[in-house]
Amino acid sequence: MADNKAKINITSTQTSDDLASKLSSIHDANVEQETEAKAKAAGLNYIAFKGFPIGADALALIPLATAQEIGVFCFYYTGKEMRFASVNPTDEKVKTFCKEKAEDLHAKYDIYQISNTSWDIALKAYDKVPKIRVVETGVKITEGELEEMKSQIETPEDLQNKITEVSTTQVIALIIASALKFDTSDIHIEAEEKDVKLRLRVDGELSTMAIMPKDMWPKIISRVKLLSNLKLNLTTAPQDGRFTIALTDDKIDVRVSTMPTAYGESIVMRLLKSSATSLAFSDLGLQGRSKKELEFNIKRPNGMIITTGPTGSGKTTTLYAILNELNDEATKIITMEDPIEYRLKGLNQSQVDSSKGYTFADGLKSILRQDPDIVMVGEIRDLETAEVAINAALTGHLMISTIHTNSAAGAIPRFLAMGVKPFLLAPAINAIMGQRLLRRLCKECKAEYIPEPELLEKVKSLLRDISPASGDQLTEEEINSLKFLKPVGCDKCHGGYKGRVGVYEVLTMNEEVEQMVLSGKVSEAEAQTIAIKSGMVTMVQDALLKAKDGITSLEEVFDKTE
Repeated sequence: MADNKAKINITSTQTSDDLASKLSSIHDANVEQETEAKAKAAGLNYIAFKGFPIGADALALIPLATAQEIGVFCFYYTGKEMRFASVNPTDEKVKTFCKEKAEDLHAKYDIYQISNTSWDIALKAYDKVPKIRVVETGVKITEGELEEMKSQIETPEDLQNKITEVSTTQVIALIIASALKFDTSDIHIEAEEKDVKLRLRVDGELSTMAIMPKDMWPKIISRVKLLSNLKLNLTTAPQDGRFTIALTDDKIDVRVSTMPTAYGESIVMRLLKSSATSLAFSDLGLQGRSKKELEFNIKRPNGMIITTGPTGSGKTTTLYAILNELNDEATKIITMEDPIEYRLKGLNQSQVDSSKGYTFADGLKSILRQDPDIVMVGEIRDLETAEVAINAALTGHLMISTIHTNSAAGAIPRFLAMGVKPFLLAPAINAIMGQRLLRRLCKECKAEYIPEPELLEKVKSLLRDISPASGDQLTEEEINSLKFLKPVGCDKCHGGYKGRVGVYEVLTMNEEVEQMVLSGKVSEAEAQTIAIKSGMVTMVQDALLKAKDGITSLEEVFDKTE
């Protein structure tokens, strides 16, 4: 009897354990089903980790403490692709962290929805991650190194003398320090037949700053590739990379592009300072009617604000300044960019990836499901993007974007040529802004002069043509007493210029412009005529008003706006 009782107890215990195990399995299965349904409803990727091997190498990319703090870990990494998992994948903190981590590793990424059960499995998997001591490689540029180099450079001559004296590892630091010293936006290092040329773009103009011996080239290109995580042995195809320099009061993101040429790869490095995002709307250089019209239209709750102009005309700067003006706690702002040049606090910024089918049009459709108040799209390139943007503007969103045309008036026939329906375009547009960037005259050395009579008469004629409807028209007395300044050049500027200022023309929608758009057949010249009649001050007129005030020179005006 005793033996039989023991057997019964054992069987009961086993049955109880089996039942608990089955109940637990059923519970876990229900949790996974609910999590999968939640992910599907939100349009998110989903994965369960029960029985799934999580790679220790992938987990090691995010330390355990960071994973627990942010609420995300990496479970798959190939070098070109990475996948993250989170219980809360839509959390802005999670999304921002994943985006920045993937950008740092130059990888494409996806974020997957997981259950709390899968999260616990991943935390246990961290026990298998080897504890690796971080080793300093030295392949970076420090703030101290930059400051030391900057203190040794005052003129381009100093750079030329110094560049052949420093070690290979210091050459790139010296070049970047010089670029910062001279307020450079882009660094060009070009291999030529007999030497290597260093050119810096200052205030939009490229200038040769130094010539280096050809035997330095292999070391320079290798150093740049190491810094920006590019393939050292790939020399026959273009590559794109980046690296970041952390400063005490700023952060410099260096975007690197290499391209094969006849005598070796060409390197272009674009310097993006995070402090540039603090540009105020009032600092753009808008004045008179243009400023009043744009200030009014960006405060409207819906409609489209379009900026136009060629590459390098300051469109991106204008977009960020507008977003800075509108950014507050009560406003949801989402951007779609290619690429994200600056990161702004308080904004949700997304980067398109055509290789994964994530285009401006697709991204814009997703953005509109995020309940935004303001949407910024980096560029309207095709009919699909244009139609989604216009529909957004007509359904309660303020839409800000750019389009490649030479003038504000040119944007209307450009939209119509894309295939946009006139009856949708007319009510969607609030304002179209054309712009250019002109160099500012140096305050220290600019000097008054009298232009040639023929040039002066041309200036007076253009100023007399300012539309009376604009409110910016000059009197005949003002026109006849015009004074202008010219560049001289000193040790505080670059050939008489220092900094840049925007010149603008703003076309706003009114009844006459709307009828023109609704006609569906309009040329740029016709649109320009109607816009001027409605009060638009043209870019060249705005530029001449700035030249009259001593901000820029007549040479810059006619070189950049005609």
